[in-house]
Parts: sequence; structure tokens; C-alpha cells
Amino acid sequence: MKRRDFIEHLGLASAMILMPGLAIAESDDHVSAFAKKLKPVGRTLEMEGYYVWCNSPIEGPDGKIHVFFSRWVASKKMGGWINGSEICHAIADTPESELKFQGVILAPRGPGFWDATTCHNPSIKKVDGKCCLFFMGNSNGKTNTKRIGLATADSLDGPWTRPDAPLLEAGKAGSWDDHCTTNPAFIKHPNGQYWLFYKSWNTAEYENSTDPLVKGNRKYGLAIADKLEGPYIKYSGNPVIDFSGKSNNAQLEDAFVWMDKGRFKMLARDMGVFNHQYGLYMESKTGKKWSEPEIGYFNADYYHINQPPPPKYLNKYGRFERPQLLFQNGKPTYMFTTSQGGKYMTASPFLFKIEG
Repeated sequence: MKRRDFIEHLGLASAMILMPGLAIAESDDHVSAFAKKLKPVGRTLEMEGYYVWCNSPIEGPDGKIHVFFSRWVASKKMGGWINGSEICHAIADTPESELKFQGVILAPRGPGFWDATTCHNPSIKKVDGKCCLFFMGNSNGKTNTKRIGLATADSLDGPWTRPDAPLLEAGKAGSWDDHCTTNPAFIKHPNGQYWLFYKSWNTAEYENSTDPLVKGNRKYGLAIADKLEGPYIKYSGNPVIDFSGKSNNAQLEDAFVWMDKGRFKMLARDMGVFNHQYGLYMESKTGKKWSEPEIGYFNADYYHINQPPPPKYLNKYGRFERPQLLFQNGKPTYMFTTSQGGKYMTASPFLFKIEG
């Protein structure tokens, strides 16, 4: 499919209106160099009858692009991610060509399993010659049993070995991370260790929160292992990212971590630092102490991405979530996100090219 035809197929039609209260100074003081390299391409992998979320890309040995994504039936509306998501596989010849559905690789296993009711948050990595799919499962259709797991395979085409137990459990009652472990972001450290960043929050804060936008306060922790399969030991200085001292109950989620020239870099979804529509960008020398966040990417309005007015049930319309990078020849070339809307007014991947 030619680039022009691809973009026209995505239906970039009329500018949407900013969400109420969305106001942020967009001077160069706030905008990361990464954000300035992004060029929107458009939507892909739109599936009738499904919400498509969490799109994690990797280049295969044959040069084709493999995307591991989560989906759930549209009848469940947006909330279906927590109690009916499954993880699937799609392949394209190039980053901008049509993604073709290959099949479901991880589905909820039912009563008695830690991933009984959902499989979500896929993040694909090639580690030590293995294909490693980090993901989140839960056992009761609620947030308090969300746990990170690791499925492995010798090939991106599977078959996948599913874990009998989570890779990382929640903390002890009363700790900052006693509610869950989710949103895995993994790297193999240059020193040979295996580093797993994870999102969590405190249950009491969550249950007693009066914030009209987001209950509780999501922070990021780090767990380190000497072997890929673990055990993963939580860093004593956790949480490594904590925005709770900022105003507006600021927090973050959907982190993606990579290393570039010896520095850690992170993309994440903003939850109140600038607003609830943008992405965040941070850097770190150690992976344990991070820079002040800058804008990592903007919303649909900023890029003049034309969309029809949203139906009432899509209340996250216009923002891009779950940023995941595609690397080719060791360099990030595309950012895959997900966004509500599209042809079927559900959700689908939205692609950005990284230029320069």
C-alpha cells in the first residue's frame, strides 16, 4: 500500500476540539527533542467488533514487522481491557504497510489461574536469543489482582510458553505498591542484569481518593534479577518515579524504557504533570533517578489530525496511549501508540514516524 493511500485509508478528516481544561505552555522549555522528531502517519490494524490496544512492535529476522497487541470485544466498551482482553499477533511487510492478523496467542485461562480473566499490556523483546513477551494478567476482572508475567518462545511465531505464576507480585499491605504490578517496561542492563520497571499504587489511597479524574497515585518501581526468569528483587529505593509531590495529583503510566548511548530514556502517558492528553519524556544516567519530565508527544489536536466528533462512550478521545518504539538497526524509527476512535469508533493503533 502506498503511503498516500495508507494515510487516506486512515481517515484523517476534520480537526477535533480540545478537551475542557486542556492548557499548557508549549515553549521549547517544555518540549523534548524526541517530540520534535515525530511525524504522524495514521491509523492501522482497525478491527471490526474489537477495541485494539497496547501495540508492541519488533522487527523479525526476515525484516518483517511483528506487532503484539491486546484486543477485546466491542460490546464490552472501553472497560473490557480489565475483564476480557486477549493478546494477539499481526505482521506487516514494512512499518507503514498493512498489518495482517495472525491469531490469538494468549487468552484468559479461566478460574484457578493468575491470568484467569484478562491478558493485556504486551511488550515484546528479544533477550538472550529468546522471544520474550511481558504482559499483565488478572484473576478476578479487577485491578487488585493485576500481575506482570512473562511468556517465552523460540520464534516470534510461537509456540509460546505461558508462566504458571506471575513474574512480579504486589508489595506488602500498606506499601506504595500493595495494589498490583502492571505496565511492564523491560531492558537488559549493560552489566548483564535484567531490569523490570512496573507501575503500581497504594490500595488505601486508591479506595479513599477524592480526585475527580484519577483515583490514587500511580508511581513506577524497579525490580532487578540476575536471570531472565527471576527472581526479580524490588529496588530498595522504590518508587523510582513519584510525581505525588507535584500539584493536581500528577502521576504517569504506560512507560516504555530503552537505552541510548549509555543513558536510560523513557516515554510514558501524562496523568496531570502537563495535562491528561500528552505523553512524557524523561532521561536518567542510572535508571533510578530520573530527570524532570518534558513533553514526549502531543495529542491529536496538536498534530491537526482530523476526526469526527466522538460518541459519548469514548471519553479518552484524542489522546495517544501505550507508546512503544520500533527499533531497526538499533535505532528507534517509529512510535506505535493506541487511540480511541477510528473507522469503527472503538480503538486502534496510531503510528508516528521518528525523523532525524
